[in-house]
Amino acid sequence: MNKPGFKYLNYKVPSEAEIADRASSFRLHLSARRSVRHFSDKWVYQSVIEDIIMTAASAPSGANKQPWTFCAVSDTELKRQIRVAAEKEEYENYHGRMSDSWLEDLKHLDTDWHKEFLEKAPWLIVLFKKVYNIGSDDTKTKNYYVNESVGIAAGILITAIHNAGLVTLTHTPSPMNFLQTILGRPENEKPYLLLPVGYPANDALVPDLIKKMETEVICYY
Repeated sequence: MNKPGFKYLNYKVPSEAEIADRASSFRLHLSARRSVRHFSDKWVYQSVIEDIIMTAASAPSGANKQPWTFCAVSDTELKRQIRVAAEKEEYENYHGRMSDSWLEDLKHLDTDWHKEFLEKAPWLIVLFKKVYNIGSDDTKTKNYYVNESVGIAAGILITAIHNAGLVTLTHTPSPMNFLQTILGRPENEKPYLLLPVGYPANDALVPDLIKKMETEVICYY
């Protein structure tokens, strides 16, 4: 029976063999994903970025409030401003804010405060979380499970980037308020994640990491 405000789920039951094949193939596909810090400046069409972002925007959210804004930045001057501001914060992090143990844990990744990729990559996607909504009459309305909802969207975004054949890096300079200022975002939006998006450089290197095994991350009951 139909119910106002609802529609029937458009779902075709796959065979057990198809389910197993999909799960295995997707696991293998995602296992090749790597965080990349060395980008090519090869252009990526805006239509591709739009499809990637709208895939992420399909994420579930508390009460379907969709508490996010995705800012796609390709403007050279804006990328330069973002790099300058990010490197300023990162310099402070690497020269006093980070604990000795944190710096030690980062050594195997060979990272520092220089962030060339913020200018080199053709696109930066800045994900903002909407702490609350502002109506046309300036009234504030509440959003629910904001961090959880935006975190899910971020995971789908990273997956969509990899699925498209591009690379990215989860960059979280702390603090990140400069992104709100540079991009002129309203007071109810707070920066959550910064992602350079594009092709890897021909000579791109990535750390030789080992992911945890099934027995280390899964508990069956």
